[in-house]
Amino acid sequence: MLVLLPPSEGKAAGGSGAPLDAASLLLPGLAGARAAVLEELVELCAGDELKAREVLGLSVGLRGEVAKNAGLRSAAALPAGEIYTGVLYDALGLAALPEPARALAERTLLVFSGLWGAVRVTDRIPSYRCSMGVKLPGLGALGAYWRTPMAEVMPEAAGEGLVLDLRSSAYASAWKPKGETAGRTATVRVLHAQIVDGVEKRSVVSHFNKATKGRLVRDLLVAGVEPAGPAELVAALRDLGYAVEAEAPARAGRAWSLDVVVTQIH
Repeated sequence: MLVLLPPSEGKAAGGSGAPLDAASLLLPGLAGARAAVLEELVELCAGDELKAREVLGLSVGLRGEVAKNAGLRSAAALPAGEIYTGVLYDALGLAALPEPARALAERTLLVFSGLWGAVRVTDRIPSYRCSMGVKLPGLGALGAYWRTPMAEVMPEAAGEGLVLDLRSSAYASAWKPKGETAGRTATVRVLHAQIVDGVEKRSVVSHFNKATKGRLVRDLLVAGVEPAGPAELVAALRDLGYAVEAEAPARAGRAWSLDVVVTQIH
């Protein structure tokens, strides 16, 4: 099983640990692309602050993020599972997982990133600000930039089991499973069901979508479940108490679509 996660916009401070060791990161086939993005991001943020904020989409109140990016090469690094914060990661609660579940998380979770391409939760990285939606002056739109290197490394990383894709659309643009890999990939949408005037109405949620996905991954990890494919994932989630509606692809080479229906959002 491989679980694809988006990063969080908010990130913890790096503390006082050792700086980034790029050679230690998972997926060494991305090393060249990572180095190119890092070099341009640091150069951009070490120069004109106004231009850097414009490129990164940052307000004046977030100008400190520019200075943080400028110092990425020497900044303290922490495991990515500690760097990424926010709703999904709060619900996932990596730090509080029992040891078997944490070991499974370290082996199966992969976080996509505009700067690093993708990292495992144990990869040590500094706190940074660079979303997949950024368009760097030299490299262009990062979603498009990462497609070629991702296409080279991700099929092997996906292995032969389930690929549970929980990424947002911006991060999904960097790699789309194809062929046989797509057939064992499942994407998840969270729907809120309410009864309005005696009729069930469903709506897509955002904030609570992240929380539900975090809890869903946590429950799979704690249960020690590694589904072999999308059909087995549906069964596992239903066993864990989730209301899941699944749509198998109409033809080969397409991913499964799963709707997780919730009646309460929290």
